[in-house]
Amino acid sequence: MKVSARNLLKCKVVKIEPGAVNTVVTLELPDGQEMISVITCSSAERLGLKEGTEAMAMIKASSVMIAVE
Repeated sequence: MKVSARNLLKCKVVKIEPGAVNTVVTLELPDGQEMISVITCSSAERLGLKEGTEAMAMIKASSVMIAVE
């Protein structure tokens, strides 16, 4: 599989919280940091996500906003 996103992070699925429309997926990076992804329930089901499985997080954003006090 080839993708245009340059930020590909190997992760482990550590928590899955299905809702009425979306599923909240907690991913753990190799260094122990966690990130959250919100995807549709149908996507979570189609991907066969289960706690403990490995996945790739693909991050592609057109902008990143930064704020300081």
